[in-house]
Amino acid sequence: MTLIKNGNVVENCWRTVDDNDEIYGAEAVIVSLNRWQNEKEALSVSNCSLGICLNSNQHPEVIASDVGHFYLIALEFSALADGRSFSYARLLRERYGFKGELRAVGEVIQDQLFFMGRCGFDSFELSEGTNVEKSIGALTSFSVAYQPAADNLKPAYQLRHESW
Repeated sequence: MTLIKNGNVVENCWRTVDDNDEIYGAEAVIVSLNRWQNEKEALSVSNCSLGICLNSNQHPEVIASDVGHFYLIALEFSALADGRSFSYARLLRERYGFKGELRAVGEVIQDQLFFMGRCGFDSFELSEGTNVEKSIGALTSFSVAYQPAADNLKPAYQLRHESW
């Protein structure tokens, strides 16, 4: 698995733990929603850097009041035709105020990376065999967008009005 963050290949310093795995000291771990809900009090006071992974059928509203506990939120893309995580990313950034790392995991495909970035994702777990250079290029494949999003790219209508 290759990890792209902010347009660069980086080493993954996070360990995804199963619900029964032990967490050691000050490591960076990603837990499931189930584990967070069952161990919230203990995890909140632990020394670890905490991340959570939400499956595509788990709405981020369930952690809306807890986003301040997480340094990373991973959103799963379970299938090509399942776009719920696009909406969840925008909700986390715009409605729930999440400022940490937002990671796309699962069925992350090159053709959608630009749009994932527009929704608020800043890191992407690529599947084995994915062309890394083309994937990095896909993050900036468009210079103009038609609608506002969670990124800072001005929509075409604003650019057009500024040029008048």
